[in-house]
Amino acid sequence: MRKIFLAGAAMVLAGVGVAGAADVLPPPIIDAPIYESPVSHPVESSGGWYLRGDVGYSWNKLRGVDFLQGGLGTYAPFTTASLRTSYSIGGGVGYQINQRLRTDVTLDYFSKAKFRGSTTGSCGVATACTSTDLSGISGFGLLANAYVDLYKKGRFTFYAGAGVGGTHVKWDDLNNTSCQTGNSSNCDPSFNHGGAKGWRFTYALMAGASVDITCNLKGDVGYRYRNMASGAMFKSLTSQGYQGYHKSISSHEVRGGLRYGFGGCAEQEVYIEPAPIMPAVYK
Repeated sequence: MRKIFLAGAAMVLAGVGVAGAADVLPPPIIDAPIYESPVSHPVESSGGWYLRGDVGYSWNKLRGVDFLQGGLGTYAPFTTASLRTSYSIGGGVGYQINQRLRTDVTLDYFSKAKFRGSTTGSCGVATACTSTDLSGISGFGLLANAYVDLYKKGRFTFYAGAGVGGTHVKWDDLNNTSCQTGNSSNCDPSFNHGGAKGWRFTYALMAGASVDITCNLKGDVGYRYRNMASGAMFKSLTSQGYQGYHKSISSHEVRGGLRYGFGGCAEQEVYIEPAPIMPAVYK
């Protein structure tokens, strides 16, 4: 009995000693991961002056053509009048004012768009005739443009713009052949009317997107609506004056090009969270 009592007392004393030691020793230290402060890195972007080059493909529409009826002294419209498609190539210089606004001046060459029209009435071989009128128009357009960058997503920027200026057009000679309606082999001799040339007031509306290729170089794909005012088209056979006048010409154009900036690469700070630094293992 005495031995059992002594053994129990020893066990109690041992437990008390372990608890006291636990109270004396500090608790184990468990370190959380240590994070460094975010660091900044320069990101390059172009700005300032830039050069641009573009090519385009246009679907052209002519509202109509009026011609002076010789003996009557009045104007009458062509029965039909249409323009074929054409392409454009051009360049310009501009300035990026800030992150949203830029302006440029562009000069574009418009390739020849073929014209085909017809009139009806009497002619030399019959009282009911239909004419076939063939020509073409080409020119240079000079526009001052302004653009607003509406939205940026990653490397892509979506924009809208407008331009105003003039187009110097050159009409080819108008070849006119009148034949009996219903009998295309019975025709008058063909006549050539000298083509007109000169400046036409022009305005344009644009929309599109650009992509950052490098900090200085951007690709550009967009749409442009261009409207050119009316003016003289071809001369009279009997005088130095003009006999034909075209109405306004509009174009729906798909364009692609490049812009190269000379303003250098501006630094913008972005914050990149570094990976956590793990503490050393506690032993």
